[in-house]
Amino acid sequence: MADGGQRIKGLTIIKPIVYGNVARYFGKKREEDGHTHQWTIYLKPYRNEDMSAYVKKVHLKLHESYPNHNRVIMKPPYEVTETGWGEFEVIIKIYFNDPNERPVTIYHLLKLFQSETDIMLGKKSLVAEYYDELVFQDPTSAMQQMLSNVRPICVGAYKHETDFEEKKEKTLGNIQAAQKKIRYEISELNDRLKAAKEGNAKLKAEIAKLEAEERAEADIVL
Repeated sequence: MADGGQRIKGLTIIKPIVYGNVARYFGKKREEDGHTHQWTIYLKPYRNEDMSAYVKKVHLKLHESYPNHNRVIMKPPYEVTETGWGEFEVIIKIYFNDPNERPVTIYHLLKLFQSETDIMLGKKSLVAEYYDELVFQDPTSAMQQMLSNVRPICVGAYKHETDFEEKKEKTLGNIQAAQKKIRYEISELNDRLKAAKEGNAKLKAEIAKLEAEERAEADIVL
């Protein structure tokens, strides 16, 4: 029987994830507590898969002003919904079913307030979510089985608030445009440097010629 705790050298398994929060403005402060928003913070798989196959629990640490600010979620969806009036950093700690795998910690700034552009566009809710990856380097054979044997978490299309593929294409386009601009600027600077070197060499040659002429005239006078 294989030892489930033995690590598989040279194997890397990557699990893409999405984390962040959505927030909705009430339109005014609540009289009873001064809260202005309802928000949900979450951790999700990027692909349509049940993370509980390899995730034991998710610990969300909220601001200390919240009752029971340490929230532990044992099964999907890994999320907490609350109300509030201020932004703060949430600590998301992911524990795995295999105790040999160390927990992963993610930090997320809870966002509540929309930009002026979003307000002008009439958007009623704010979305602040990010793509990241859980990288399992040399996992145990037991963890490899858990990571490989995952089932869909829902039937049908699985979407996120953010179109990360579109964002990826736009980012790549911006990077390529920046690289093209940098290459052009480097080429232009090289041309200017070459011209400056040639001008410098020409100037040195003219100075040397003048000095030689002056020496020749001095010799004639003597």
